[in-house]
Amino acid sequence: MPTSPSSETSTSPWLTLPQPLLPSLSFPPMVLLMLGLGFWVVALALMLAFIPELTQSIFLRRVGWDARLVNESYPWVEKQIVHQPKLAPWQDAFKDSLLDVGVSPYNGFTYDHIYGTKVGGTIFDRFGRRHTAAELLASANPKMLTVLVYATVQKVLFDKSAGKRPKAMGVMFKDENGNQHQAFLTNNRRSEVILSCGAIGTPQLLMLSGIGPKAELQRLNISMVLHNEFVGKGMADNPMNSVFVPMTRSVEQSLIQTVGITKMGVYVEASSGFGQSQDSIYCHHGLLSAEIGQLSTVPPKQRTRQAIEEFIKRKRDLPREAFKGGFILEKIAMPLSTGHLNLINTNIDNNPSVTFNYFGHPRDLRRCVNGIRMAAKVIQSDRFTNFTKCDKPTVEKLLNMSVKANINLIPKHTNDTKSLEQFCKDTVITIWHYHGGCLVGKVVDPNHKVLGTRRLRIVDGSTFSESPGTNPQGTVLMMGRYMGVKILGRRLGKAAGV
Repeated sequence: MPTSPSSETSTSPWLTLPQPLLPSLSFPPMVLLMLGLGFWVVALALMLAFIPELTQSIFLRRVGWDARLVNESYPWVEKQIVHQPKLAPWQDAFKDSLLDVGVSPYNGFTYDHIYGTKVGGTIFDRFGRRHTAAELLASANPKMLTVLVYATVQKVLFDKSAGKRPKAMGVMFKDENGNQHQAFLTNNRRSEVILSCGAIGTPQLLMLSGIGPKAELQRLNISMVLHNEFVGKGMADNPMNSVFVPMTRSVEQSLIQTVGITKMGVYVEASSGFGQSQDSIYCHHGLLSAEIGQLSTVPPKQRTRQAIEEFIKRKRDLPREAFKGGFILEKIAMPLSTGHLNLINTNIDNNPSVTFNYFGHPRDLRRCVNGIRMAAKVIQSDRFTNFTKCDKPTVEKLLNMSVKANINLIPKHTNDTKSLEQFCKDTVITIWHYHGGCLVGKVVDPNHKVLGTRRLRIVDGSTFSESPGTNPQGTVLMMGRYMGVKILGRRLGKAAGV
């Protein structure tokens, strides 16, 4: 959260509002960036999909971005925190197998999102150190920037003067000790609040601040600042399903380094080596852990603490082979199924209820079936069986093992291994590429300013109608730099120096 030094005197260049009800901070005529519940938090998906050819895509035209600045902003991120991975043996065998089954050509190591098989960038360097977006702050002017790392914003504060559009004034936030504060913008018209809380946090915060569907706000007695029926709508997540590959020997741990970008509307990826210790079977397992994400795949009423505890007990009965081999994953690109987000209560610390409607659209289900078939071909290829040293398994055997190894909370059906459609529905898990909820043209304008308000902007994945690339992280990072340059350019012109 960029801030300026607070001041108690009228001679200061910073302006504070008189007699605030809570402790306050003051801000220069730049931006108050609201990081909210989490900002640039990177989970276990390592491969970044930077997309220079986005300039010709429907996505770029839809969001109205400037092609030149987009292609300048990707390298700005890449040079600071992205690295070429050292390919793990599992990933190398997977690469050869993708080419064997026709996912070609081989495009080598590249940030470009192009059809065929490629190796993507990683935020882990050659020493195994992870680099995050926080390091991009090194490019900032430290004299103009203060970061509050333990500040959780509770809501945006508005001036609702009669006859005028609501104007963002600042935010109310809570510090690490639970004490509440208010932070105010100056009265300079160029000052603004920017929300970057992600696809779940941003629509939640907007509604808690009084912007959203009228009925939703009234249900929880939230004072309405602005009715917008589209806040929290158009929520989407890319479904992911996996086929388990057993091994009698442990393999090196690897996450997504190699990817097959197909023309079927699916991406085929791989992970391996969850059995790094005898206790691995009791641990969280990243992409495959219900404890840290897979609750999104079951209806809200079933997302209970009891369900999680029962899941943890069941996981101990999983075959140990599930933690030696690995998985071939398929992710649906640009899902057509969408859902919605609703508040549970008015506590920002409590997650909202989100329904993604996985496979609600029949085309998504057909693409999943095609992706599972492709994954099975990869596993059955000569290149892969030579690596695993296992007999070529039948598709039914692969699916049967995968159902047993799957660790989401969805009840399984007896025909999971007979019907690929049922297998997709029962074994779907999230890969955390949530998007939507504050779409361009619905909640924000092409400059990402919140419609019907002043001095309020959103810069995050909640504005995306699709998740770009195999992993949207590259584009979201690029978006931060892109919008920063755009804002500075409009305010300062050539004096911005960008």
